[in-house]
Formats: sequence, C-alpha cells, structure tokens
Amino acid sequence: MSDFSLTGKHIIVTGASSGIGLGSAKVMAGLGAKVMLVARREDKLAQAVEEIRRAGGEAGYYAADMSVRDQVNASIDAAEEVFGPVDGLFANAGAGGPRAPITEYTDEAFDDIMTLNLKSLFWAMKRVLPSMIERRDGAILATGSLASERGFPNTVGYNASKHAVLGMVRSAAAEVARHNIRVNCILPGVIESEMLGELADQLGNGNYDEGLKIIGQMSPQGRVGTSEELGNVAAFLLSDAARYVNGQAWSVDGGILGTIATGG
Repeated sequence: MSDFSLTGKHIIVTGASSGIGLGSAKVMAGLGAKVMLVARREDKLAQAVEEIRRAGGEAGYYAADMSVRDQVNASIDAAEEVFGPVDGLFANAGAGGPRAPITEYTDEAFDDIMTLNLKSLFWAMKRVLPSMIERRDGAILATGSLASERGFPNTVGYNASKHAVLGMVRSAAAEVARHNIRVNCILPGVIESEMLGELADQLGNGNYDEGLKIIGQMSPQGRVGTSEELGNVAAFLLSDAARYVNGQAWSVDGGILGTIATGG
C-alpha cells in the first residue's frame, strides 16, 4: 500500500512565489497538504494561494525575506499559528548571484549569496527541528543544484553555497535520523524558473523560447523540465513513502549528472 500522500501534513515552502517553489506548493496542496507559502513578493503569494484554493487545496502565505533571520523565524511562527506544528519544510529560497571571475567577485556579493542560500537553511532548520524532535516526526528538504556536485565558472558564490547546502543536509541527516526525522537535498537541473528564464533571454538574444531550446540541449532528454516535475519528486521526499530516504542528493535533471553524451 502506497504512502505517497500528504493528507493533513503541514508543509512550509520557501521561495514559493514562482518557479520551483510555486510549482511544488501546488503539487503538495493537490496531494492534501496544508501548505504555507513564503517569499518576499506578497502580491505573487496572494495570487498563488488563491489559485491553490480555487483548485480545492489548503494554503496560506507569509511575506518574508529569508536572508533575514528574524523574518525566517517570523514566517515559521505564522505558519504554526495557522496550520499547527510543521511536518515538512521545503527550504527552496535562493538566488544565483552575480556572474564574475573569482578575481572580480566582490566580498559583499559572496556574503549575500551565502546568507540567502545557506544561512537561511541553517536558521530554518534550527527553528523547526526542536518541535520535530519532540514529536519524533518530520522531514526537511533543501534545494541544492547541479552546482552542489559540479563546478561552474564565474559563479563562485553560488557554487560554494550550493556545495555547502548539501554538506549541511548530510550533517543534519546524520544528527537527527535517530529522532525519526529525515533531511534530504533535491538537485534541480534545467527546470523552468525565473533564474533560468533570465538565462534563456540572454542565450536567445531576447527570444525566450529559442533560449529555452538551447538550454534544453544540456539535458540528455533534450528539453527543460517543469516545476511540477520537480514538485512531484519534492512531494515524494517529504511524504511517508520516502521514510527510509535520508541524507540523499536527489537529482531531477533529465540525466545530466548521471550520464555521458556519446553523440549516438
């Protein structure tokens, strides 16, 4: 009998106003979760929650900047007030930061990207884990990247932060497994998002669709993935169906990390 259901579970999704976060929140609500969407843009959040509710899901939102510790804690406080104890956290908020060689990458830019991509996860885990440990139940999922496993040029801050996210996930997984809590990392490949959209515009010289086709060729499947495809895996990893999956880097990339192109 499958446990791939989120019925009654309270799940927080950060970075939920667009892209991967929004797509995942919709999938999770469709599977019965009570979803709290957190991001900076309140107008986008309100629209997303309305869409989820019209589709029969249960959702709320809280506008917060996840690079500010007090706002991270306030968002979780608000979620608990609305939906009760947190059963699952999808720590998805993040950014790519500037593109520049190491010699030109500023200290400020490096600090900013590490705060948003890494410290926000640290703060959120510190806030939700005590209750999960007390209840001996819970799951945490962090958004890593292909850059959690590979090196990319001119993105030293992003690359370092995403490697560190995976390291933090594995450390936390080893620490809290005895409390029946799982911590995993999902590694998106070329998935539709605002960050990918900016790159598509650049590569396509303003032609978004052409840029997407170019990006899609990075994947052995020859296309860009959807946020819902990523969301299906995220939902699984936060569900009881994945209760023996812990400390893993789970790629959703059409085969980029796991294959070698032969031209055949």
